[in-house]
Amino acid sequence: MIYFDRVFKHYELRGGGKKHVLRNVSGIIRPGDSIGILGRNGAGKSTLVRMLAGVEHPSSGRIERRMSVSWPLAHGVGLQTTMSGSDNARFIARIYNQPFKKVLDFVENFAELGPYMAMPVRTYSVGMMGRLLLGLSFAVDFDCYLIDEVTATGDQRFVNRAQQILAEKTRGRSLVLVTHVPEHLKLYCRSAAVLNEGSLTFFEDVDEAVATYKAL
Repeated sequence: MIYFDRVFKHYELRGGGKKHVLRNVSGIIRPGDSIGILGRNGAGKSTLVRMLAGVEHPSSGRIERRMSVSWPLAHGVGLQTTMSGSDNARFIARIYNQPFKKVLDFVENFAELGPYMAMPVRTYSVGMMGRLLLGLSFAVDFDCYLIDEVTATGDQRFVNRAQQILAEKTRGRSLVLVTHVPEHLKLYCRSAAVLNEGSLTFFEDVDEAVATYKAL
């Protein structure tokens, strides 16, 4: 379970003042939940998912994690760009105490990067980075996966494979998907929330959440 209670988040602005991103946000993510969070660009979706992962801390309020949580899956986040794809796989294997060969074999098969696995990640295209990141993330089992719109990367064949593996990985586990594309929620999520002007509103019905978001 991930429990967050009365969470506020702001950033200090250069020259004085504050930018308020989240205001009094509360909620519970239970085992097996698949929740989509809709919000416009700049609404604070990525900030929220980083806090759920523990990468950032709230300005005030409380977040408790009682299950293993993935790092936020988003383009380029978590990759060491001076290292090769294979070295990134080795790094992830060490951090999560996984057999290196198991992680590497999965990533090579999933990402289909071929000889680029031996090249620095900084030489990759955005799409290649996304494929590597998804491969690294799916190579490790978590109780809850946090995804920041990264599943849309690549050609349609790869997107279909990513969707299939994501469905397999999250079966019986939790998923939090943040996006500004309503169609993604209907693919992956059974409930939803809308983040707008710092407030998070939950909906049991995904269609209701989508209608609310489109009306903003």
